[in-house]
Amino acid sequence: MSSSSFPTVGRAVVVSSYGGAEELRLAEVPVPSPGPGQVLLRVRAAGVNPVDWKIRAGLLKEFLPVDLPYTPGGEAAGEVVAVGEGVSAWAAGDEVLGPVAGGYAEYALADAAQLSAKPAGLSWEAASGLYTSAETANRVLDLLKVGAGETLLVHGAAGGVGGLVVQFAVASGARVVGTAGAANHDYLRELGAVPVLYGEGVFDRVREVAPQGVDAVLDAAGGALAGSVGLLGGPERIVGIVSVPEAVETGTRFTGGGEGESHGVQAVARALALHAAGTLALPVRAVLPLADAAGAHRLSEEGHGRGKIVLVP
Repeated sequence: MSSSSFPTVGRAVVVSSYGGAEELRLAEVPVPSPGPGQVLLRVRAAGVNPVDWKIRAGLLKEFLPVDLPYTPGGEAAGEVVAVGEGVSAWAAGDEVLGPVAGGYAEYALADAAQLSAKPAGLSWEAASGLYTSAETANRVLDLLKVGAGETLLVHGAAGGVGGLVVQFAVASGARVVGTAGAANHDYLRELGAVPVLYGEGVFDRVREVAPQGVDAVLDAAGGALAGSVGLLGGPERIVGIVSVPEAVETGTRFTGGGEGESHGVQAVARALALHAAGTLALPVRAVLPLADAAGAHRLSEEGHGRGKIVLVP
């Protein structure tokens, strides 16, 4: 293992039992050493995702069990401080982003092969929340097979995943209709989507702006799958990322990650190509300190926000 100097003890958010946001407590923990194929990161910022609070609340323990106590957080951006055996792609001092184990911490381990280099012009806060949104957006579009000239409807288009789906689809030549609150309509126009107000009557409004019909639908907000089936006339080419029971009930497709349909590094590269072209929008909804991880989870549970929630050590 090669390394630069780093402490043996660091701070991390620890969850000792399933429950409410108050279960998120800051504690001192040993700094782990990277094993073969791993790197140790000094975390500069960690992305907060809805799956984080769902795991903490015990809602996913049948599907994503964790060994208690544990440190939440599946993505981060930071500096490499040590590399494990067999790692040659990264060295101490490299700035990277990607999936991590226990990102709500000052130090976290990552699979070296899953990391991407952070561009100098991308902020730590934006970089920390890129991986999950890009991977999910890429996977959704692979499943929906949206082509140039087709019309894609995105429910929750102003969120972290929805915003990248819009940008990826527009870049590939698709027409995008996005539902969101009125405050986010100008933002969706900037991304290249046609905004529609969500809520009662949303499908009538979609028909008004897309009289030729819609070819595919992503529900990134929840609660829109049944109406989307009615809009398309069937469940094919409809994907949800919020509720498994809702997808089962409507006969639509749920995708929650870890299914091997899309490689995360390739998805990040797709996003960073837009960044290099100067067109990538990665709004950050809120930046909170590690000590207020509970506040970050409560904000995430509210939903309906633009961009990612980020924790910083």
